[in-house]
Amino acid sequence: MLLALALWLVPSTPRAQQAIVGNQVGLDGLKEVPFTALSSPYITPLGQAALSIRPTEWKHAETDNFVYHFFHSFIATPVSVEAEFYYRVVAKDLNKDTSHWERKAHIFIFEEPADWRMFQTRANLDPWTGGIHQGGSLFIQRDPNLKFKGNTLGHETAHLVVDRFFGSNVPLWLNEGYAEYISRVAYASYNRARGYEAHPRTSELTPQSFLPLERLTNLLTYPADVREVQAFYVESEKLVRFLNAADKTRFQAMLTALAGGSLFENALHGAYGSLYPTPHLLEEAFRPYAVQLPASTTTAATAAASANLPH
Repeated sequence: MLLALALWLVPSTPRAQQAIVGNQVGLDGLKEVPFTALSSPYITPLGQAALSIRPTEWKHAETDNFVYHFFHSFIATPVSVEAEFYYRVVAKDLNKDTSHWERKAHIFIFEEPADWRMFQTRANLDPWTGGIHQGGSLFIQRDPNLKFKGNTLGHETAHLVVDRFFGSNVPLWLNEGYAEYISRVAYASYNRARGYEAHPRTSELTPQSFLPLERLTNLLTYPADVREVQAFYVESEKLVRFLNAADKTRFQAMLTALAGGSLFENALHGAYGSLYPTPHLLEEAFRPYAVQLPASTTTAATAAASANLPH
C-alpha cells in the first residue's frame, strides 16, 4: 500500500510517447483482447470488486508479465511501459529471476477519482491509499487530468515482487520502506532513460516525528494518525536506504531472515553484527542520518544501484 508523498514529472518527449509492448514499439498502444482470451483469467475477490464498478466498460490486455484491466488504452499504455520497466528493476535489485513465474499479475487501472473512492470503500481501504497490492494484483489510480503521476506503480510493483519471493511475513516497515526506496530509484531511472535530469529524493523527517526503532520495527498495522503515517513511510524508506548503503548483501540477508520469521534484533545481528550488533547501536547511527534536511538520495550506494538498473 502506498501513501502518496511525492509528485514526479511524467516525461512527454516523443520517445516517451511511444508504446513499448513486449518486443513491439509503436504509437497504437495496448492491443485490447476479450476477457476470455487472457492467458491468466483468474480474478481475486478484490479484483472482482474492482470490475463490479462500471462493469460493462472495462477493457483488457496483457504484456510479458502483466494482465491489464482499464477503461482507455491511452491511459493503460504508459502504465504497461512503466510496469514492465519497474518489474525488471525490482527483480534485478533483489537478484531474483522471475522468468519461471507461470501466472501473470493483474493491474487494475482506475481513472475517475469517484471510481477510486468507490473502490476504496468496497475494499475497506484507508482514504489516503494511493494504490494497493493484494493477492498478486495491483490496483492504482491514473487520473488523466493530472500531469504528475508519481511512484505509486513502482511502489506496488515492488510489493508484488517481494511478496512472490519472500512471502507475506515481511514486516510492515520493511515492506513499505523497501517499496518506497526502490520505486524512487526506479522512477528516477525511468525518467533519465527518457532524457530528463532526474534523481531519487527523500522527504523530510523532523526530530519530533522520529519513531524509535523499537516501535517502528514492531508495528503490525499503520499508525492511526495520518501525520504518523507519513512519518512511518518516510522513516521506513530512510532506514532501508541506510541499511542498503551500509551493505546491500547484508540487507538482502536481513530481508530473508525477517521474512522467515526472525526477530528484528536477531536478523540485525545475523546480517550486520560487525557493524550494528544491537538495535540500540543501529539507532544511534541511524537517527542523525534520518533527520537530515531533504536532499537527493543519490549517495554512493544508491548511485551504484541506479547505475545497474535497466534503461
